[in-house]
Amino acid sequence: MHLAKESPKTCQIALLSALVGAENIRRSLFAALSGLVLVAVFMVIAYRLPGAVAVMPLSLYALFNLAMYSLIPVTLTLPGIAGFILSIGMAVDANVLIFERIKVELRSDNTLICSIETGFSEAFSSIVDGHLTTLISCSALFFLGTGLVKGSAATPGIGVVLSLFKALTCTRTLLRFLMGYASLRKPINFLPFRQLPSLSA
Repeated sequence: MHLAKESPKTCQIALLSALVGAENIRRSLFAALSGLVLVAVFMVIAYRLPGAVAVMPLSLYALFNLAMYSLIPVTLTLPGIAGFILSIGMAVDANVLIFERIKVELRSDNTLICSIETGFSEAFSSIVDGHLTTLISCSALFFLGTGLVKGSAATPGIGVVLSLFKALTCTRTLLRFLMGYASLRKPINFLPFRQLPSLSA
């Protein structure tokens, strides 16, 4: 009789826990998408044309991440979603290194095409080193950790691999393509006017 009286209460608690969990997942996904949008806005404001170019691969990066989660599969727990949000930041880190290097080259009065190629080549080793060390850390957490730790390690690990492909292949290809248009092939699209090395640039 005692068990029979408590069973409805137990069911209510289980139902409430499920609803709270679903609400937390929904809010976390909203936070992830909001973070993606804010990062995209920052990239456009800070880096102009290259930042706008980086937004498209960043959107594809988010879709590829979700596709990989379905293929492996990866269960999107709260730590997993937190790892996904973290991976968004890591995804633009490589672009920041490249674009800052391009700015340095342009301020040194190099040509635009030369600055772009130098930016990618000079930042390559730093990008690979950073992604490799992050991947090692994620692998250690995934294989040595248990439970929720695995989820929080799996999503950034997948993100690191996709981020490397996005930065070194997608962004570079799109930027090279756009440089074929004379109207876009101007230093003012990469640097604020006050930072241009000379008025003729």
